[in-house]
Amino acid sequence: MHSLNDSIDALDGKLIRLLSDEPRIGVLECSRRLQVARGTVQARLDRLQTKGVIGGFGPQVDPAALGYPVTAFATLEISQGQGVDVRAHLSSVPEVLELHTITGQGDMLVRIVARSNADLQRVIDRVVGFDGIVRASTAIALENPVPYRVLPLVEQAAGE
Repeated sequence: MHSLNDSIDALDGKLIRLLSDEPRIGVLECSRRLQVARGTVQARLDRLQTKGVIGGFGPQVDPAALGYPVTAFATLEISQGQGVDVRAHLSSVPEVLELHTITGQGDMLVRIVARSNADLQRVIDRVVGFDGIVRASTAIALENPVPYRVLPLVEQAAGE
């Protein structure tokens, strides 16, 4: 039986949690632990991937461990009609981890990383060094007490 939004059910939720807890686990071991057929697990995985619920199985990389311990968020105001060009520019900056278009003060919110506060200035200069960006306001993150997470949302959607 599917939940109200018909995206995932309890078995899907358990499968997603298991894969989140143990990303290297195989389909056969998943089926053993969940006490369902291997074909059921594979069909569920295929469906969850096709629907975009599961976007990939790659490693979670910590920028700080790569030498980029400083995280900042920049709110950008852009010139009218420059969105496509600004997106292309920001995509070319390796330290730009995410870009969101937003409402309110500014047009885009960018998560960036840097090697130090001094290096952050270099990154900001590169980000805003584009004609389509009119103004930027940056805030440095001091800590991340609730890191990006989706499992509580998966559990809610699965009705667990």
